[in-house]
Amino acid sequence: MKDKKIPDPNVVYPIKGYDKEIYVKPTIKNSNIVVGDFTYIADSEFESHVTHHYDFIGDRLIIGNFCQIASGVEFVMNGANHQMNAVSTFPFYTLEGWDQVPPAREDLPIKGDTVIGNDVWIGQNATILPGVHIGDGAIVGANSVVGSDISPYTVAVGNPAKPVRKRFDDELIDIMERLKWWDKSIEEINELIPLLTSSDLKKVKKELLKLL
Repeated sequence: MKDKKIPDPNVVYPIKGYDKEIYVKPTIKNSNIVVGDFTYIADSEFESHVTHHYDFIGDRLIIGNFCQIASGVEFVMNGANHQMNAVSTFPFYTLEGWDQVPPAREDLPIKGDTVIGNDVWIGQNATILPGVHIGDGAIVGANSVVGSDISPYTVAVGNPAKPVRKRFDDELIDIMERLKWWDKSIEEINELIPLLTSSDLKKVKKELLKLL
């Protein structure tokens, strides 16, 4: 282990003496936010990046292991949506003095949980809209606005975010999805690091196939 320290997903600050990057999981207080081990954000806190997240809606933000979330990223939840099947979108029921009962849930464009896979890199100032699913190993470019699903190991950029390329060929993507390295023990991951960080993808493919 580096410096004779074992990686600990339950510490808040993974870099000694630096408080602008935190592991997210040990800081979560909202039961509708679920974050996996070793996912970090380049900030000193996380939950302010999750907006319009109201208990009465009940939607969840689910983020996997080993995700990398840059500064300025915002996860917009379903509470930001207004009724769109009526002639006015104005939310009278949320404001004092207006005689409107809350619309039925089926009258609101609730898009379900927002789900981020494992080992996903979300670039600076990206916005993730409600109900989006981002697959394992995907990369979201800086300043992107993600309003639709992104497949595993796909690079997506822009507003609205669009896939620009797959990171690897289909065979290697299949290997990575079957390997699920992010679910392995710290000891096993440490053994895999030379392969996980190698740019010789032909060698990586060959060696990882042996582990399946």
